[in-house]
Amino acid sequence: MAEALSVIPAAVLRNLADKLYEKRKNAALEVEGIVKQLASSGDHDRIIAVINLLTNEFTYSPQANHRKGGLISLAAATVGLTTEAAQHLELIVPPVLNSFADQDSRVRYYACEALYNIAKVVRGDFIIFFNQIFDALCKLSADSDANVQSAAHLLDRLVKDIVTESDQFSIEEFIPLLRERMNVLNPYVRQFLVGWITVLDSVPDIDMLGFLPDFLDGLFNMLSDSSHEIRQQADSALSEFLQEIKNSPSVDYGRMAEILVQRAGSPDEFTRLTAMTWINEFVKLGGDQLVPYYADILGAILPCISDREDKIRVVARETNEELRAIKADPAEAFDVGAILSIARRQLSNEWEATRIEALHWISTLLSRHRSEVLIFLNDIFDTLLKALSDSSDEVVLLVLDVHACIAKDPLHFRQLVVFLVHNFQLDNSLLEKRGALIIRRLCVLLNAERVYRELSTILEGESDLDFASIMVQALNLILLTSSELSEIRDLLKQSLVTPAGKDLYDSLYASWCHSPMAIISLCFLAQTYQHASAVIQSLVEEDINVKLLVQLDRLIRLMETPIFAYLRLQLLEPGRYIWLFKALYGLLMLLPQQSAAFKILKTRLKAVPSYSISGEQLKRMPSGDPYQFHNVPDGFRTIGDGVVAEDGGSSRNGINFAARLQQFQQMQHKHRVLAKTQAKSRNISPSSSKEAQREEEPRRPQSVERNVPPSRSSKRSPGKLQL
Repeated sequence: MAEALSVIPAAVLRNLADKLYEKRKNAALEVEGIVKQLASSGDHDRIIAVINLLTNEFTYSPQANHRKGGLISLAAATVGLTTEAAQHLELIVPPVLNSFADQDSRVRYYACEALYNIAKVVRGDFIIFFNQIFDALCKLSADSDANVQSAAHLLDRLVKDIVTESDQFSIEEFIPLLRERMNVLNPYVRQFLVGWITVLDSVPDIDMLGFLPDFLDGLFNMLSDSSHEIRQQADSALSEFLQEIKNSPSVDYGRMAEILVQRAGSPDEFTRLTAMTWINEFVKLGGDQLVPYYADILGAILPCISDREDKIRVVARETNEELRAIKADPAEAFDVGAILSIARRQLSNEWEATRIEALHWISTLLSRHRSEVLIFLNDIFDTLLKALSDSSDEVVLLVLDVHACIAKDPLHFRQLVVFLVHNFQLDNSLLEKRGALIIRRLCVLLNAERVYRELSTILEGESDLDFASIMVQALNLILLTSSELSEIRDLLKQSLVTPAGKDLYDSLYASWCHSPMAIISLCFLAQTYQHASAVIQSLVEEDINVKLLVQLDRLIRLMETPIFAYLRLQLLEPGRYIWLFKALYGLLMLLPQQSAAFKILKTRLKAVPSYSISGEQLKRMPSGDPYQFHNVPDGFRTIGDGVVAEDGGSSRNGINFAARLQQFQQMQHKHRVLAKTQAKSRNISPSSSKEAQREEEPRRPQSVERNVPPSRSSKRSPGKLQL
């Protein structure tokens, strides 16, 4: 210090600490001249002594004016050193940087001014302190004093100029510093950071794109800033980087994809749109690099397909199609299970469009990687079944398409039908609202006969008799009204003629026994009119209840539809179809005379021309055992009302009708026993039950008419199944 004091006059030192700026400035100029003389003589020891004096006695002084004078004098000393300043920077710069954190705003201002002057002198040599300077400037950019902010901005611009022209700048050392600060929320700091990113990216020799994953998330975070200017700057920087990605042959898509997936779920619309735009480009450009990230990308896309913002929806749909068009191989890290998991999770999404696309993905995977999908079947099967209760018809139809694809294997087909029946049993509303839609679609996709045979087999052994009865009635109504089941109806009409028709009739009969009206309908379809008459006559008093009459009402109305046109035309030949007449009159006798169904059927029977049947023929109509044909004239023994076989008529085309009738009666006996048990458990006597039935009967016509299908039932669109 003594050496420095011998060089610098005491008056100069006093003026460096003066409260007046002009005196401090003049003293600094004298220091500059002194240092310049020392530098020209090569006396670096005294130069070091001077710098140490200025540092210790002034810049680190507890007195603010001393610190101000010290900063000005250090800058002046650097100017005096000129070309030799670089070798003394390690002594000059640290005390200046330390002053950036000074409590006095004027000291911080002079620190910016001093470093600015130092940087102008040393230029590129100053780069060795870049990280410390950047850290200091980052803090000063948010300084509470406007003058300090202004000085920091001037210094910042100079530093940027120096960095862009320097070949000593290390981007590898800078990136960790940048990454640490990217999540700062202060708007001034954010502007400062974006400015540096933009500047460094503009330097040809600096590869900012290679380090983009390190600060990409921070840039996306700025897109939702409250300041329009910051949002605009961040968007501009991102747009520039995206353009560079398009033109770059080598990009780390994977790390950035993880960031984009998170940002696609941002509550901010602009952030979501930008993220989805990037994902769209990545899917187009990324190729094999993105295969391990397909599940995550899909998880980001699917919710955006239902976004409230139109632009986001458009980009998301385009990206979804691009992704689905890529045929990745499971052997190349394509995780089928992960994709299925994402699709399964999105089946619970509140938006229909997302659920639909999730199902499209499951369907696509089934078509491309069936064996891999079946491995994960247990993980998605329950969710697919629950989706059958979806509020959207389109979703339900797509679910059925997926189920049908799975059910191509016999094992999975059986499993599907069993689960379906089980779900119908657990959820009555599913059967009521979706039953017809589900069954009809499955019949189209999986062969109607196959579906009905399997359903019949399951219901035949169903222990819940009430459910079995309801389910059979539903299936029977679909069979009678749906255009998709026309082939089954045609096959049943051949029951007395072909083995295939007989086999289907037998297959359905066992389960149809759960419902008298279903059996009668089946007989009308199969044209086994004699057996229909026998079934009607076998009904006992307890069978004639409100439920049966409602079903009978529906059947009478269905007989007026085009599906039963053949039956109505057969009424023109009563001599040939005498059992049809007896069956219809049997139904007529069961109906209350004041009901609409009674009037409809009576009117139809009255419409039969009188010339078509004689009184003599009616007298010869057999009675008693319906399976004894010895009184029927030869002219009556024709196809339609039953061909009389050599065994006396109890078996035709291999169908043992006597055994079938016994089977029906046994099943109905079980239902009657169950009904009595249920009545006892509710403490309701049979007599009071009958009285309740009588009270309900007058209201029957009004209640049942609303449930009747339209007359042109073959052209009904999928809708609710009315039971």
